[in-house]
Amino acid sequence: MENGWKITNDTSEPTFYIFALSTSENQRTVILITVLLIYLIILSGNLLIISLICLEPRLHTPMYFFLCNLSILDILYVSTTLPKLMYVCHTGDHVMSYTSCMAQMYLYLLFADTECFLLTSMAVDRYVAVCFPLRYSIIMSKPVCVLLVFPAWFMSSVNASIVTCLVYNLTFYGLVDIDNFFCDGKALLVSSFSDTTILRKLITVEAMIIGVIPFCLILASYVRIIHNVLKIKSSIGRWKTFSSCSSHITIVFLYFGSAMSLYSTNSLEEDVAISMMFVTLVPMLNPLVYSLRNRDIKKAIIKIIQKKKTDL
Repeated sequence: MENGWKITNDTSEPTFYIFALSTSENQRTVILITVLLIYLIILSGNLLIISLICLEPRLHTPMYFFLCNLSILDILYVSTTLPKLMYVCHTGDHVMSYTSCMAQMYLYLLFADTECFLLTSMAVDRYVAVCFPLRYSIIMSKPVCVLLVFPAWFMSSVNASIVTCLVYNLTFYGLVDIDNFFCDGKALLVSSFSDTTILRKLITVEAMIIGVIPFCLILASYVRIIHNVLKIKSSIGRWKTFSSCSSHITIVFLYFGSAMSLYSTNSLEEDVAISMMFVTLVPMLNPLVYSLRNRDIKKAIIKIIQKKKTDL
């Protein structure tokens, strides 16, 4: 063993084969076109959200600060997996180096975990906005918003580093099949020759901390939000207050729902399908959900379009 892996000779190291995409050339072409369209939709939608928030002063509020961070995160998140997937489909080269695989797994974990914490921070923001509206601007100051975002990145980085180091020290031989379209930790554990019992238990605990606890905090926030919304006597007032949270609720259930499905499936076909949904669904729908259900975003779009027409 050398540097955490076993080698078949003195000059080679394990390489990974993206086995889940071992399809015909025609099928790979269809996948390539589909993934390219999805990637372009995700990029254009999230870049639009980021641009609107940066250009429109009325959107310089805590809620849109978190939304801007979410859009940046979604772009980074899909960029760790989809470009490589398109490369495999275009070239037919399924092989991935050991270093590239570990790097991809680290970035995937980093961005996926950060999204969990960021969605929790957004729930805190909505809780303060609904339950303490008169003190909202004081409580959710710029330093507080930064303090809610920075730990999300820091804790996710620490967790991703620990998991990646543990997987790095597993034993792999020669050409290793990855039963997914990217270097997923779950697929790597299956392909390893090491005893992964302890690591599997550790990852289960990690999933509880990173996934379940934030989800429970979000649910607790919305229990308090719903409790306060029901106190509002006007039905119009109740609807307006709750509608300000509806976009976030939609994204939360899509993200955590697909994550739970991903960790509960044992079928290869289902695993690949749910992994694709987990990677692409929220980043693709996030701009659409916030654009269609948010008056401020709609007004910002209209304002910029009118300004462009005036300039012409």
